[in-house]
Amino acid sequence: MNFFITDVLNSEGFRALSRFSVFSLIIFLSFIVFTPRVYSGELSGNVSVEARLFTESPSSTSPITYDSQDRHNTSVALTPEYYSETSSGAVTFTFTPFLRLDSADNNRTHFDVRELFFLKVFDEWEIGFGIRKFFWGVTESAHLVDIINQVDLVESSGGEDKLGQPMINIAVEKDFGNFDFFLMPFFRERTFPGEGGRLRPPLVVDADLTEYQSKSEEQHVDFALRYSHYFGNWELGLSYFYGTGREPLLRAGLDDLGNPILIPRYIIINQGGLELQRNAGDFIFKFEGIYRDLGSEGEEFFSTVLGLEYTLVGLFESDADLGLIAEWLYDDRGENSQSLMEDDIMIGLRLALNDVSGTEALLGVVEDLDSGSGFIFLESSRRFGDNIRASIEASIYSNALRDEPLSTLAGEDHIRLELFYFF
Repeated sequence: MNFFITDVLNSEGFRALSRFSVFSLIIFLSFIVFTPRVYSGELSGNVSVEARLFTESPSSTSPITYDSQDRHNTSVALTPEYYSETSSGAVTFTFTPFLRLDSADNNRTHFDVRELFFLKVFDEWEIGFGIRKFFWGVTESAHLVDIINQVDLVESSGGEDKLGQPMINIAVEKDFGNFDFFLMPFFRERTFPGEGGRLRPPLVVDADLTEYQSKSEEQHVDFALRYSHYFGNWELGLSYFYGTGREPLLRAGLDDLGNPILIPRYIIINQGGLELQRNAGDFIFKFEGIYRDLGSEGEEFFSTVLGLEYTLVGLFESDADLGLIAEWLYDDRGENSQSLMEDDIMIGLRLALNDVSGTEALLGVVEDLDSGSGFIFLESSRRFGDNIRASIEASIYSNALRDEPLSTLAGEDHIRLELFYFF
């Protein structure tokens, strides 16, 4: 237990609780003390147990031997949420911490504040202050435009899990569309698996040696804005971001002992994004595209995802629905792209039984159109009663060439089992 506590206190997530988040908490506690009668609150959340099982030893598929890694690991996670609001509902407060204790990877034993924010609602606009999470995007296989929050890579290699982002957010709602403005005074570094972790590059990423293009480092003030609106059956999202890029460049280096490592470097970027979705009966057409300028430290590039989803409603005269998904992913950097998918196609099936247990599953195949490398993934979940949910995820990687980004996941085929208890 002392081992776990020490890892949490030394984790990047705990150290990243800046003065901004502490200030937010002090304001909240002061407000509660001086106005105790106007708030009503509730506590909810979940605790989970996870097991990850890998089919191979990493040393069997890699030129580098990973003596500290194993073929399985277990972990427990706690995600409580406290929500409170005034009697009028015009002011709300949300606090969602996250803690995971992992048996194998010190970096995966970590603490984060996913959300810690106030929200004040007016007639046509609102202002939020604190640590928040936002999601942008419409496609399934990649979320190119989703840039506000940093990826929590030790939680999910696919980048679905995100760290909380300190910010001030102003949202304006008009008949002709919604506008969001973001001011982000503190940058969150990406988390990476440690020496004992799986689903990582052959070399360990040493976050202690992190470099920044900006002299302000993690204190650089980023900003973003987004416009969204519905036009009949069309959904539109336009976004712009300026600040420290969430995706670091990784360069080879040496640690203090002369061991080879990877050093992350974060640069200032400009990014424009576009989201489009059209609902046409049982068909859904989807598009995401970004144009990113890496300034003096990289090239400009364009990346896009184009998708189509068709749903078979009432499959075989049952309550179940089956979605057929096809998406094309393109990055004009080609082989110079750091993305796992630069000219790939994804084919998937999404099954929703629409039963009282909320049973659903997603099966997909991603393949590179040039090399034939790719992976197969499965995600499925089901509730048991009112408080328990079980999920299973599986990933199989194949034909990854040595000079491709996907080659870092060769031999990392695995199954992830997780059991949640909601309270």
